[in-house]
Amino acid sequence: MPLRWRIAVFLFFAAGLNYADRVALSSVIPPLREDLGITDAQIGFAGMIFLWAYAIVSPFAGLMADRFSRSRLVVLSLVAWSAVTVLTGFAESFAVLVLARFLLGIAESFYLPAAGALLADHHGPASMGRAVSVHMLGLNLGLVLGGAAAGMLAEHYGWRLGFWLLGGLGLLLAVVGRGVLRDGPELGVPGSQADVPAPAQPAVAKVGLREAWGYLLQVRSFHCLLMSSMAAGVAVWIFLSWLPLFLSETYGMGLGAAGISAVLLYKAPVFVGIALGGWLSDWWVRRDPRARVLVKGLSFVLGAPFLALFLGTPGFAVVVVIMVASSLLRAMGTPSEHPIISETVPPPYRAAAIGILNTVGTGAGGVGVLVAGIFKGQYGLHLIFGACSVVYFIAGLLMLLAYRKWIHQDLERARSFTSGGAQPAVGAA
Repeated sequence: MPLRWRIAVFLFFAAGLNYADRVALSSVIPPLREDLGITDAQIGFAGMIFLWAYAIVSPFAGLMADRFSRSRLVVLSLVAWSAVTVLTGFAESFAVLVLARFLLGIAESFYLPAAGALLADHHGPASMGRAVSVHMLGLNLGLVLGGAAAGMLAEHYGWRLGFWLLGGLGLLLAVVGRGVLRDGPELGVPGSQADVPAPAQPAVAKVGLREAWGYLLQVRSFHCLLMSSMAAGVAVWIFLSWLPLFLSETYGMGLGAAGISAVLLYKAPVFVGIALGGWLSDWWVRRDPRARVLVKGLSFVLGAPFLALFLGTPGFAVVVVIMVASSLLRAMGTPSEHPIISETVPPPYRAAAIGILNTVGTGAGGVGVLVAGIFKGQYGLHLIFGACSVVYFIAGLLMLLAYRKWIHQDLERARSFTSGGAQPAVGAA
């Protein structure tokens, strides 16, 4: 197997543990609450601490991945968050639990910027969409299996064992990662069709935050992607946080059945959508270099109207159709996200761009969860879910605007930077 695909497969497993460790807490709330003597409000506060720690540190994490070895940062992040996960299993008080979630947010924030940029270093436009699909499938599989595994272990052996096992698996995987991961040759000019390394180029000077932001401020397509990610992040985290409760309250499901149903309805279609979207993105970009932005925008615009059906208080069968169709279509745009960055942002600034993207999406998601909680009693989750159709539609329109007005010049600027050998200034702060 070529090195670039061995790296993608490794990141599939690393991404799975990344998301499994972050969602494990939500599956063990009853025994955790009883053991530590804490309230639902305190558990919610611990969840918020994770999201905001992750969001705040992500831009710095991206800058680090542009200055230092990306493969080493992936391994170090994996070691750090796995160790924190193990320590979470030893928590004996609310204060220790909050500290663990805070540290988990910091440790995990270094993974995605480095991993996303590492994939871009090894994959050209002909395979980048599929490589990101492999990575994103791992993220979503971890989201599904991590919570399920932690819940099953908690039911039979107590809530601590799941954290010890997940953390231990991560530490073992980090050992494997040291032998698999390699910092890549920077690939050819954005928009080329070859998946081969570019000729050797002079070493790129390390960049600073001012240098990275200076370039990114010129990339209008990236601005649209950030605003689109903020809008989508609000809706995504609303569904992730409130769909199980909606199914339980509206259709009389037990909490266990509601949790499993929510995962199947919201996340299962994502696997199919990501696989199809990665193939579509790579196929279309061979015919139109701007195609990834178009795929991303259409995935939101076409999927948004289904969520408007929540406004009519649908039966459960209709909810199944709504969630499967909207999740499938939305997921088809996911594999285009990081390739858009890799094709519009030169290698020295890519990880910083991914870090900023993580910040705005996660930060907006935290706001969405809070707003939904505030207005749930007054308006009901039907209306809130239905309103998400407007949010997704706006996210799609922003990407279509980028496709129509700015993506071409942003691709040309990145191509000129790479082929012309432009280098960032040394010593930028």
